[in-house]
Amino acid sequence: MKVPLRYDLAGTMRGLTPLQGDITMVIGARESWFATRTPSGPGTIRFVLRGDDLTWEAFGPGAAWLRERADAIAGLRDDLTGFDDLARAHPLIDRLAREHAGLRFGATGRVFQPLLGAILGQKVTGKEAHFSYVRILRKFSEPAPGPRPGLHLPPEPEVIAAQPYYAFHPLGVEQKRADTLRRAAAVAAVLERCTDAADCTARLVSIPGIGPWTAAEVTRVAYGDADAVSVGDYHIKNHVTFALTGAARGTDEQMLELLAPFAPHRGRVCGLIARAGIAAPRFGPRMTIRSFARF
Repeated sequence: MKVPLRYDLAGTMRGLTPLQGDITMVIGARESWFATRTPSGPGTIRFVLRGDDLTWEAFGPGAAWLRERADAIAGLRDDLTGFDDLARAHPLIDRLAREHAGLRFGATGRVFQPLLGAILGQKVTGKEAHFSYVRILRKFSEPAPGPRPGLHLPPEPEVIAAQPYYAFHPLGVEQKRADTLRRAAAVAAVLERCTDAADCTARLVSIPGIGPWTAAEVTRVAYGDADAVSVGDYHIKNHVTFALTGAARGTDEQMLELLAPFAPHRGRVCGLIARAGIAAPRFGPRMTIRSFARF
């Protein structure tokens, strides 16, 4: 399939996970892999970019399902209608939109996989979330189908829901997040049947322990929701405020006010800022990394 000018395979695929070092994926500029549990069973898809042509092949019982929506996963159904005009209203966003014109929002069509990572990322450092995520996958899941070594499937929601909360302590997850994860896993089948991002958000925030931040992290990946904004994030409100105004700190309310003119592409603006590596100055100590493994 022909791709847009300067299509960014690595950047697009990186947007499908909230975590660094996600072992359900291998991300590269010319070749990327993605493993998931489809309605038809486990599957892996490999994307290869040669010039302006993207090809794919899929493996496992879920191969046909993955091939059918391969272009969506790769962000080729992403609708940028009207964004160029909106971007021109701010010189930085105008420049970033041109510099990263090949960045797209992929849509995996799967909810529980990004939900697992998002719950583990609640109120902890990225290193803590990665530590727990990798260990949960290795303990409760299995290698993905296909020839790529080291690639893992996400766990079955039923397996996660069946665990007592203390089973997650050696994996670095305290009771609060463990209980949220178990509650979400118990209704995963309902979540997977949501019709769109709005429906999914409403169902997600009805689960105790899940708020707007987690919901946005999920709908951005599952539905390619380019308007999803991670309200409540420790850093994003500062990065966005700094990028758009130069102020080193901002609130969620200020961030939403600044992003409002870019709707329905508010999340796309956040993504461009992140892709460009623009970050607010740091003040004070970093968040402490905690361990629950001994409890």
